Amino acid sequence: MILDGVKNADIIKRKIFEEVSRIKEDIMLAILMVGKNPASEVYVSNKEKACEQVGIKTRIYQFDENISQKEIIKTIEECNNDEKVTGILVQLPLPSHLNSDTILDTIDPDKDVDGLNIVNQGKLQKGLPCIEPATPKGVITLLKNNNIELAGKNVVIIGRSYLVGRPLAALFLKENATVTICHSKTNNLKDITKKADILCAAIGKPKYITEDMVKRDVIVVDIGINRVAGKLCGDVDFEKVSEIASYISPVPKGVGPMTIAMLLQNTYLLALKKAEENV
Repeated sequence: MILDGVKNADIIKRKIFEEVSRIKEDIMLAILMVGKNPASEVYVSNKEKACEQVGIKTRIYQFDENISQKEIIKTIEECNNDEKVTGILVQLPLPSHLNSDTILDTIDPDKDVDGLNIVNQGKLQKGLPCIEPATPKGVITLLKNNNIELAGKNVVIIGRSYLVGRPLAALFLKENATVTICHSKTNNLKDITKKADILCAAIGKPKYITEDMVKRDVIVVDIGINRVAGKLCGDVDFEKVSEIASYISPVPKGVGPMTIAMLLQNTYLLALKKAEENV
């Protein structure tokens, strides 16, 4: 069965639209983008359109490729102090001369819609209430919305990044799954992946996961996005693995739409928290 990210995201967005309309104050998402990365431009455009669909306003900051870190931090601090700005998002990746961690940690944790600030990351690892990173949150939501039981499942995540792999592991642990994280130094990878009840691929290698690496009826979530010969594909050989898996997410139209939906949901949740504090 296909884990349809578009269908699930549309349901979530309709609910967010209804919730946003109940908040009297305007909700504003500030998006900062550096350079002319074609993929990033598409992502930002998609996020801007999605915000418009649910009634969230956007403020786009487009910086030159050679912008200094000091200037970006200054803009973030201005957004932190701007009462009109509900949430702040820095579009990744950033050029190599910029320190992503320092920039993300400048964002006010109460405006950190992507959940990547060190405060929110720390709270996530301790199991405390926080804004959860959009992509990992999207993965969990996609599985839950398809009535897939997570507790007690053997989950294997391929990829240990702070953007996806590690926070995703924390969210699966929160759901009482048993989690293994694999990476480039993992030995006998196939032996590990074949034991997975749920396999999540987030390594950025096109069609890396093949049918001989998974067991029958496995649940596969493909988080990778790669461009090969002008076409998008994931980290999983979809055609072959889909014949074995009980559930599998496609690329595109899988985790991508869910990430944007979670971004909208996080922005709404920050607005709701602010409204409740002002009562």
